[in-house]
Amino acid sequence: MKTFDVPRFYKSPFITRVKEARRVADPRKRDLSPTVLDFGPVRFKLARHFGFCYGVENAIDIAYRAVEENPGKRVFLLSEMIHNPHVNADLNARGVQFLRTTKGEEIIPLETLRPDDVVIIPAFGATLEVMARLREQGVDPLTYNTTCPFVEKVWKKSEQIGGKGYTVVVHGKRYHEETRATFSHAKEDAPVVVVRDLEEAHLLGDVIRGRRDAAFFFQTFADRYSEGFDPVRDLQRIGVVNQTTMLATETQAIADHLRAVMVEVYGDEAVGTHFADTSDTLCYATNENQNATLALIESGGDLAVVVGGYNSSNTSHLVELCERVMPTYFVSSADEIVSPTLIRHFDFEDKELLLTEDWMPEKRPFDIVLTAGASCPDALLDEVVRKLVGWLPNSRQVEDVVDEVVLAG
Repeated sequence: MKTFDVPRFYKSPFITRVKEARRVADPRKRDLSPTVLDFGPVRFKLARHFGFCYGVENAIDIAYRAVEENPGKRVFLLSEMIHNPHVNADLNARGVQFLRTTKGEEIIPLETLRPDDVVIIPAFGATLEVMARLREQGVDPLTYNTTCPFVEKVWKKSEQIGGKGYTVVVHGKRYHEETRATFSHAKEDAPVVVVRDLEEAHLLGDVIRGRRDAAFFFQTFADRYSEGFDPVRDLQRIGVVNQTTMLATETQAIADHLRAVMVEVYGDEAVGTHFADTSDTLCYATNENQNATLALIESGGDLAVVVGGYNSSNTSHLVELCERVMPTYFVSSADEIVSPTLIRHFDFEDKELLLTEDWMPEKRPFDIVLTAGASCPDALLDEVVRKLVGWLPNSRQVEDVVDEVVLAG
């Protein structure tokens, strides 16, 4: 696999070592069991897969290269390159300016761009409309295009099935950058509708069955269908693609349900004509991280700490999995862990920061389940572990524990 030039300060003196030791011992990634870091009074159970994925490393490599190769020029990011505040803040400190917010709100008008400006396309991609506007300003949007290859794979599949007469059903959050871009690309070749979750897929299934009428469709899926969409005509043949950071199991459940609806309406023998196979659009990294988190949870723990950007979709789904079975704290960095008795953490459902007292168990030893989103640098987990271990008397040295784990393979 291609390697990328990721700045050293994003790496960790020990987390990266542990990940590399697991990679060498299990190159086929068959063992999803967590790595146990036993410090005595606390044991960290570290997920088999977490942190920077291929697409994120690719984006970071390109973005930092854009800064280095263009001294004296204005360098812009279309929006946040990835959903991690530390990465985006560092780029901002190096002079990179943001043209838009993650919601698509304009910060700097595109009309003010000049042909010699540099614009970096984020890992989530960009809409065709924005790409066209950049070209109108004389800016080549493909020179530093960090769009994730797995996002582009979803676009290609949408184009492929759209060309065969299928409507594209996107499992995603309609105004997430990636879904906005996927919607824009897909509508060039097919009718498109976005469903947020399995509950909405059931409602769409009712429209396909004829249990709900067109008026219900237009009201329920307002702002989430392409121009000229006709639910009677356009829901006879469909294929499901995904926002790559959604729960992979939910994407599969949505596809399975809608396929079953097509079997019910058209019969098993005709289902291939009415439902396209799009299972190859699931992102490998999202799948790996979620499966590793499920194995992590199964191993047991007293609490979970999940590290990542608060607007990171893939990280929020790891939090969602952990919250089902144990107290879970979603933090952006070690700074949020105020003391052994106080932690500041994010509630991704209500979009607010919470303060929780007495969050650390009194019993010794206790187990912390630890993982991170795909846009989270290893260095942030390093800081979390060192901070917590530093508060607990009689803890073993970090380097000694890591040496033990690495030697054990």
